[in-house]
Amino acid sequence: MPYTDGIVLRVAEANSTDPGMSRVRLDEESRLTLGAEIGDVVEIEKEKKTVGRVYRARPEDENKGIVRIDSVMRNNCGSSIGDKVKVRKVHTEVAKKVILAPIIRKDQRLKFGEGIDEFVQKALIRRPMMEQDNISVPGLTLAGHSGLLFKVIKTTPSKLPIEVGEETKIEIREDPASEVLEDVSRISYEDIGGLSDQLGRVREIIELPLKHPELFERLGIHPPKGVLLHGPPGTGKTLIARAVANESGANFFSINGPEIMSKYYGQSEQKLREIFTKAEESEPSIIFIDEIDSIAPKREEVQGEVERRVVAQLLTLMDGLKERGHVIVIGATNRIDAVDPALRRPGRFDREINIGVPDKRGRKEILAIHTRGMPFGMDEEKKNEFLDELASLTYGFVGADLAALARESAMNALRRYLPEIDLDKPIPTEILEKMAVTEEDFKDALKNVEPSSLREVTVEVPNITWDDIGGLSNVKEELRESVELPLLKPEVFKRLGIRAAKGFLLYGPPGVGKTLLAKAVANESNANFISVKGPEVLSKWVGESEKAVREIFKKAKQVAPTIVFLDEIDAIAPRRGSFGDSGVTERMVNQLLTSMDGIEVLQGVVVLAATNRPDIIDSGLLRAGRFDKIIYIPPPDVESRVKILEVHTKPMPLAKDVNLRMLAENTDGYVGADLENLCREAGMMAYRKNPEANLVSQKDFLDAMKNIKPSVDEEVLKFYKNLSENMGKNVKERRKSVDELGLYQ
Repeated sequence: MPYTDGIVLRVAEANSTDPGMSRVRLDEESRLTLGAEIGDVVEIEKEKKTVGRVYRARPEDENKGIVRIDSVMRNNCGSSIGDKVKVRKVHTEVAKKVILAPIIRKDQRLKFGEGIDEFVQKALIRRPMMEQDNISVPGLTLAGHSGLLFKVIKTTPSKLPIEVGEETKIEIREDPASEVLEDVSRISYEDIGGLSDQLGRVREIIELPLKHPELFERLGIHPPKGVLLHGPPGTGKTLIARAVANESGANFFSINGPEIMSKYYGQSEQKLREIFTKAEESEPSIIFIDEIDSIAPKREEVQGEVERRVVAQLLTLMDGLKERGHVIVIGATNRIDAVDPALRRPGRFDREINIGVPDKRGRKEILAIHTRGMPFGMDEEKKNEFLDELASLTYGFVGADLAALARESAMNALRRYLPEIDLDKPIPTEILEKMAVTEEDFKDALKNVEPSSLREVTVEVPNITWDDIGGLSNVKEELRESVELPLLKPEVFKRLGIRAAKGFLLYGPPGVGKTLLAKAVANESNANFISVKGPEVLSKWVGESEKAVREIFKKAKQVAPTIVFLDEIDAIAPRRGSFGDSGVTERMVNQLLTSMDGIEVLQGVVVLAATNRPDIIDSGLLRAGRFDKIIYIPPPDVESRVKILEVHTKPMPLAKDVNLRMLAENTDGYVGADLENLCREAGMMAYRKNPEANLVSQKDFLDAMKNIKPSVDEEVLKFYKNLSENMGKNVKERRKSVDELGLYQ
């Protein structure tokens, strides 16, 4: 029985954690007007009635006159986002019996295990509902969404708001509910995370013209006719189109590029015309063209006549002599540059919206959506903290990658329970009830799932830590401060109004640990890591080498924060004019210069390069803005050699007479690689003397020193010392010193 006549509120989308839970989010003013407390039940009425339990609204929703309910409840009361509904407080009775039927296609059948009635009764305890409501059962599916919906066929008492109690008997029918149509999978706005701005712009351009064309008539303008969604694969372009079609109530026509192509003359264009005609006859309509680059490529670049005619037909259909009516076209592509430019103008696609890689907040929203129906073995607060930590670890992951991560984690959990399950019989509810996905399942899944944008160029991040590098404490501190700090604490740089360093060039004699430092940086900073070996990008085809460099930086920007490591950079960036080749190295240097510091801003990408010949690198790279810091890695001194020997002898069984300091003092000129080789040789010496040996002695090390000679001599040291001094001089001084050294010879 209603307590008040109720109030009128505007419907808004639910919080990402609410779908399937019958939660109604009301602000304080609305609750006071209704006389409702948190936990009371309210009835929501538009074309039909439904009920839900009151929860607290977000602080930013206060005094806005909105009610947040999920897509299931919106469907139950016949409303959509932006509609006005009547909300009133009601009293519920504890039901004696509730009969549910699954919402599946009529040709499907489900087989539930024993005890499913009891499992559902526990899951729905205190859930308010009415006859003919659709409801979801939390925890009934292990992975992904709480996808399976049930229809409330009959309740006792009937026609009244009821709730499930301890004594309520639940009966589940295996036949589908008779009212169900073919299209069961409804994607709603609550199923899209991390794209609130883009979704708002798409809704503005699509929902307004379909629902309120009079607004545009009053302003004397034509409503927008099309929107082109573009961005990396897996970011949610098709998902947005499906959600908008479901939520706006428009008829939906989908065109998958290759499907309309035909070998018969004129048939491809006819198929396109038929789809547009159908859409006009059943307006308001949305036509969604997925992978539009496949049917509307640049006409000057394609050889076939069919493709050109299809593009021309699409152009005239979208903005020709004939009016299109209330038909909106949504296009989606991950190759925006391949789409014919004639399509990319107002009148055809009025707006181009970039659906990019989500940031940390977006990743957390997406993870919350994909783990919504997952049974976690932890409370809400701990789950929230864990998702926060997971979001900060998944740099560069798009929505599809995060969905794969959630699915892989659920599969890891499933593997633990498989030995207890007999797959030939229905699964007992006690096993279903105790299933839980743990933090370890996610951490294991993280090892197998990598960002899809990086799959072509990804490398396995080496398991090297700062502790594995002996000595070089100043260099390690500088790299840690310059590379890790901007990634982990960007607010420091924002607060001080400074730009984080963009590039670091490590140089020094071979074997001093330049590549090792890069490996440690990649591992310790938790950023995405792209490794480029200089000669790898060179190609015999004109333009391909430069394209390879462009693609590397493009991918790095998409999945930022990223570290791009250019090993042996002198191979791809030598001084221009010094090589008599076909000009490919000069063009690659130019490409590298513009990629690192051109008109386009390189946001969230750190470039790390290593070389032992900085004297032949093009001077255009050796300036602030490209390589902000040029760091000399010297051969190790005595203290550093002690630490390097400690690192390399850690796993070795050393005899008591081994004196690492004495060895360090006698290994002047040895670099890190030489010292590693020395330890290996000492171990082999011990084996040669006695194949059963289980200790390595000082004598073994001294004998090994006779075979392993130092890599650095006085000449090499002098060369690098002069070089490091010249790196800090101005141009005039540097040119004079370089001429004296004869480095240009």
